[in-house]
Amino acid sequence: MLGWLPPPVPLLPVVAAALAVWYLLAVRVVRSQGQQWAWTRTVSFLAGCIALAAVTGLAIDSYGYRLFSAFMFQHLTLSILVPPLLVLGAPGRLLLRSTPHRGAGRYVLIVVLGALRCRASRVVLHPGFTIPVFLLSYYGLYLSDLFDAAAASVAGHVALQVFFLASGLLFILPILSTGPLPVRQSNLGRFFDIFVEMPLHVFIGVILMMAPRALTDTFAQPPANWNVDPVADQAVAGALAWSYGEPVALLTTLIFAIRWRRDEESESEKREADVERGDAELAAYNAFLRGLHQPPRTIGAQGVGNEHN
Repeated sequence: MLGWLPPPVPLLPVVAAALAVWYLLAVRVVRSQGQQWAWTRTVSFLAGCIALAAVTGLAIDSYGYRLFSAFMFQHLTLSILVPPLLVLGAPGRLLLRSTPHRGAGRYVLIVVLGALRCRASRVVLHPGFTIPVFLLSYYGLYLSDLFDAAAASVAGHVALQVFFLASGLLFILPILSTGPLPVRQSNLGRFFDIFVEMPLHVFIGVILMMAPRALTDTFAQPPANWNVDPVADQAVAGALAWSYGEPVALLTTLIFAIRWRRDEESESEKREADVERGDAELAAYNAFLRGLHQPPRTIGAQGVGNEHN
C-alpha cells in the first residue's frame, strides 16, 4: 500500500507539493518582516500536505481502483484527516500576511478578498450546504449508482478524490478556521455541526459491515489472484469508516472545545473590564455631583487679617 507507484494522473500529489512549497516560502516572507508565525501551524499544514500526497500518490491509490477497503481509507483521509490539518495551518491568514500590497500581490489580494465577500462563499460555507454535501459524499455515493458511474474511469476516480477533499474542507472551515470568513457561526452553532457529523461514519460503517452482498459493481470482482472476498473487503471498509473517523472527530471536537473555552474566558475578561471601567466612571461622576452640592470655601478671619496686612 505504501510502495512507490505514481498514479496515471498525479493531480493531488502535485497540488500537495505545490502547497507545501508555497507555505514554506510564505512563512519565510512573514518572518523576514519581523512577524511571528507559530511552528505548530507549519507542522500541521505540512503534515496535511504529506498525508494528501501519500494517500493519492503511493500504491494505495492503485489498489483503490479495485479494493473497497483501500478506497475507503483514501476517502476518510481526504475528507476527515487532511482538511483539519490544512485548516489548522491557517493558510488564509498566511496568504494575507505574506502577499505584498503592491504590484501583482495587490491583484491577488483583490481576488482573495472578493472571493471572501461574494454571495457564493456565503452559500457554500453555510451549514445548510456543507452538511448535505458531506452526507452526499458517503450515503449518496455508496448507496446509489453514482459511485459506479464516477469511478469507472481514471478521470472519475480523480474527480471523486477532489470532491472528497473539497467537501471535507467546506465542512471543517467554518468550525476550525481562525482566518477571515464571509460568515462566522456562533460556537454553539459550530458545535451542533460537529454533533451532526460525528455519527455519520458509524452509521455508514454499520451498513457496509452488515450488507450481505457487494453494494458497488466497481469492487464486486477484484482480481482472482488477490484471493479477496469482496463482501469481506467491504466489511473492512465499513470497519474503517467506523473506527478511522471517530478519533479524528474526537480530536477536532477537543480542539474546538479548547477554543470555545478561550473565547468564553476572553469575553468574560472583557465584560469584567467594561464593568470595572463603568464603576470607575460612575464613581467619578458621583464625586462630581457631590462636589456641586458642597458649599463654597470661606476665607477665615486669619486669612482676612493676613490680606489686610
